[in-house]
This record gives sequence, C-alpha cells and structure tokens, in this order.
Amino acid sequence: MKINRGLFARLRSALASPKNASAIEPGKAGSIAETIHRALAKAGLETPSAATQGWPGTNRRVPDAAPRAGLFADLEAGRARKAQNPGGLDDRDAGSPRGEFLSRSFSNDAGTRAYKLYVPSNYASTAMTRVPLVVMLHGCTQSPDDFAAGTRMNALAERHGFLVAYPAQAANANGSRCWNWFRGQDQSRDRGEPALIAGITREVAANYRIDEARIFVAGLSAGAAMSVILGAEYPELYAAVGAHSGLPQGAAHDVASAFGAMKGGPATARRSRADDAAAPGSQPLVPTIVFHGDADQTVVPRNGDAIVEQAGVAADSRLIASVKRGGSADGRGYTRTVYTDDGGNPRLEHWVLHGAGHAWSGGSAEGSYTDANGPDASAEMVRFFLRS
Repeated sequence: MKINRGLFARLRSALASPKNASAIEPGKAGSIAETIHRALAKAGLETPSAATQGWPGTNRRVPDAAPRAGLFADLEAGRARKAQNPGGLDDRDAGSPRGEFLSRSFSNDAGTRAYKLYVPSNYASTAMTRVPLVVMLHGCTQSPDDFAAGTRMNALAERHGFLVAYPAQAANANGSRCWNWFRGQDQSRDRGEPALIAGITREVAANYRIDEARIFVAGLSAGAAMSVILGAEYPELYAAVGAHSGLPQGAAHDVASAFGAMKGGPATARRSRADDAAAPGSQPLVPTIVFHGDADQTVVPRNGDAIVEQAGVAADSRLIASVKRGGSADGRGYTRTVYTDDGGNPRLEHWVLHGAGHAWSGGSAEGSYTDANGPDASAEMVRFFLRS
C-alpha cells in the first residue's frame, strides 16, 4: 500500500502535540478515540460535522456516536470472550458466511431496483426441502453489502439454512438512498417501492425452493418504516416483520412531515389494510418484532411504541403482555415486552434498548450504524421469525 507521507507527517505531528498526548488516559478507549479525533481535525483530515442531520432531506449520514464507541466495545468484548475460551472459536464466528452473495436486478411497472441475494452453502444439499427467506431493507446512505456486514444476517442464514435478499435503493430515487416511506405513492399496495420490493420477494421465491409460509421482512430506520408498510400491505406474502429504529405506516406524507414524525413521533399514523381487515378483538395482522433505542435522537422512541400499537395491540385487547428487564452480555440494558394470544403464542415483541441511539443493536463494526453492545437484534429477529 502506498503511503501518503505528507498526510502521515501531519497526523504524527498532531498526535505528538503536548495537548493531545496529555489527553490520553491509560486504558481508556474513548479517550484514545477522542485524541485521534482531535488529531485528525488538527491535521485537516476531519470528517463532516456530526451535527449534520441526514435523512430524508440530504446526502449526509445520520449522526450517532454508537458506531465509534461500538468499535472499541466490540474489540473489548471479543477479547473477553477469547479470554474465557482460550484457543476456541468466538461464538459470533460460528456459521460464518460461506455461501454465494449474488447480484441481481428486478424490474416492473414501478421501475427497476438492484438487489443482492445470499444463498447459504448448504442450500444445494437440502434436496426438496423448502427454506425460509428474509428480506432485509437497509437504512439511509447504506447499501446491501454494508447492511449485510453490519447485521451479520448472512452468518445467521448460513447457520439456520435460509436465504436473504437485500433490495438496494437507487440514488436517482432518493439522493440519500432512503426508502421513500414518507411518500403517499410509496405507502400502498402494488404501487411504487412496495410493489418493487414485493416483486423482488416473489422473484426469489419463484427461482429458489422458498417456503412461502416463511417469508419475512425486516429493516433499519427508513428500511424499518418500509418493512412495516410491506407487512401491512402484503400480509399474504410476509409472515412477520422486524422493525429496528423505524416508524409506523402513515406517519408522514411528505419530507416536512417525515422530519416531524422522526423528531416528535407520529401524529396521525394509520393502520391501512388492518382498518379494513381487522375488527376489534381480532388477531394482529402480521406478527411483528420491534427494536428501538430510548436515546435515539434521529427517530424518537415514540415511533417504536406506535409500530407496536399499529401491529395489533390496539386492535386486540385480548393480547397478554409480559415484561422482562435484562442486559446483554456486552452491557446494554433492555426492557422486552412480549404480547401473546389466548393460546400462549407470541404475536408481538417490543425491545426498548436503554441508552441506545440510532444503530442496529448487537451489530458488527464492519457495517455502518451499529451498536456492538447488544442485545443481538439479528439473532432475536431470526428466532422470532422462525417461531412465528
């Protein structure tokens, strides 16, 4: 690798300054990160201001401290696990991706979207057995590769034997590559982006041995908001929904109301097809699992509450709630509420992540917008999906 000696000299000089050197507290990863942060700024290599808001109106990333802090937490957690199991494999390495990650494209009357498809290595050996499919919708500024790396969903697919599809938002559809969950034409069945994503889902199901009763959709942020729309508009296609840091359907109708919903919560969120199909006392339309950080400043936590209500709590007073408070192995506290029907079957789960911001819980620092402190949202979603 060719080294830019001029930049290296500037960074070395900045790090060597007394002000920066004295700021480092021994053994403090956060202190080291801040020192490097200041050194980069002094060297003229700083990234854009973290105060800049991201979606849906600009091309800049949504700010969040979790990815930077999560990197050091992930390293420390990995060292701790290896210390407890010297010479052994980290449990997060089990089932690492060894299958094919294919690039595809889909077109219909609503347009064209690229997508990636992960096919696990054991798919060919399953004979005629049909397997589940998980559709993963990335957040703003992300890509299928970035989202796959951050969520580790391909590793779970390898372990459990399901396929994963990652539709990609086009830059000419949204400059920040956000799914347009806030536009009226993208909130309805057989129109706009819901039609495109449903089309990708059906194409994969037609070309592979997919169990049509076990097709699921999940997403982060704008991807979570679109996942909620898909679950409501295509209940016959998606058996369950996973929403991480998202918004309910109908929370906005344009860019201005989108920012209002993100910052203050939905004002007039609607249930769409559930209004027509679900009478009081009926079962929730689609089983749903929700994750939301209670320190999320990008999409306020009230939106997570609204997704749960929209998914069935308000429509079914017979659901029984049980609450558990705990903490992940990496130190993130949470409150988990499980809603079960009369038969004891879980229909909804709501995870409130204490102190977490706008980032995928338990994700890998190899992807953007992840919080390594857990709990592992990917693993919990897969567990919920495969039991739904």
